Amino acid sequence: MWPWGHLAAAFLVYAVYSRVRYGHRPTEATAVLVALGSQLPDLVDKPLAWTVGALPTGRSLAHSLLILGPLLAVAYLYASRRDRAAARFARREGARAPLVVALGLGAIVHSLTDALYPVVEGEFGGTAFLAWPVADLPPTTDPQSFVGQFTQMAFTPEFAFELLLVALALTVWVRQDCPGLDTVRILPGRVVQSVVSDDP
Repeated sequence: MWPWGHLAAAFLVYAVYSRVRYGHRPTEATAVLVALGSQLPDLVDKPLAWTVGALPTGRSLAHSLLILGPLLAVAYLYASRRDRAAARFARREGARAPLVVALGLGAIVHSLTDALYPVVEGEFGGTAFLAWPVADLPPTTDPQSFVGQFTQMAFTPEFAFELLLVALALTVWVRQDCPGLDTVRILPGRVVQSVVSDDP
């Protein structure tokens, strides 16, 4: 799945989760983190596989639910403990655990959507990355670079499906008042301000 497909799917899943769990739309912070999480497996695995050669494929370490699951569980338990401590000592609600959930849900949706097309095509061996390193990964013929990946882009039924997914996610995002947009807008200004203020 292409990056925009991962982003759309992760946002839609998190929007439903947020409505069911908290009774409201994603917050500014959770919307940004679910977007980051939706790209995280590729941002980890592909450079480590293609540039460094430390992983067997661009879908292994950070795509594996056997790796993601325990890491996210530990992060969530740590964040929950910090939240409880903050509530107890500072008499305020903690907010770390929902941030971990947003990031983690984005990453898990990424892995599951990468497994979607192999499952639909009945090629279940193509989902072995979900259980790496226990499962053996099939050999890959994919180009070993981001540029190579994008040169293979073609208007296929899968590509059309992802565009529809993006259109649906955009519709939901706009109807929910574009959560995360304000954060993204002010971020470059904060970076510039930080650089300027650090100058002697």
